[in-house]
Amino acid sequence: MKSREYYLELLHSHIGNPRLVAHSKASEAVMRTLARRFGESEELWGLTGLLHDIDSEICGGDSRIHAVKGSQILREEGFPEEAVRAVLLHNEMAAGEKRSTVFEHALAAGETVTGLIFAVAMVYPDRKISSVKVKSVVKRMKEKIFAASVKRENIMECEEIGIHLEEFVEMAIEALAPIEEELGF
Repeated sequence: MKSREYYLELLHSHIGNPRLVAHSKASEAVMRTLARRFGESEELWGLTGLLHDIDSEICGGDSRIHAVKGSQILREEGFPEEAVRAVLLHNEMAAGEKRSTVFEHALAAGETVTGLIFAVAMVYPDRKISSVKVKSVVKRMKEKIFAASVKRENIMECEEIGIHLEEFVEMAIEALAPIEEELGF
């Protein structure tokens, strides 16, 4: 694997939208926390979180090809195959395969919950991620306005790795708090 700086540059070469870049950095932070919890490689898990949506702008919101293109980009970059597969499977609509490893479940849950935390924080623009409450995120995920773009199955992937939703959200908020200014909150 190459350096984080290299992969940040790669991300910026494919993604121009600052909110998508912020989401990618947030997913990196959450995946690093999860890697520590499971005794896995923080570098591998973190960089996979950083690059999981590298094809978002290329796909133009087409969920049938999102992650397929991203995994192709990462494979061409020589990214480790287990990470390429996790990126591919974070969007089950494109892959058509089921997730089977802790890494794959963690990426799907981590990036989805990160998006929900962002959504809750955006509703309260005067608030910081660090002040977002776990109950608010869990409550919002049930509302149609938030649930329209998020599958409950992706949120509940955290249960597949043995972490209850509330604990997972709390852990994600704690991972994001130190970098919230970098994320634009």
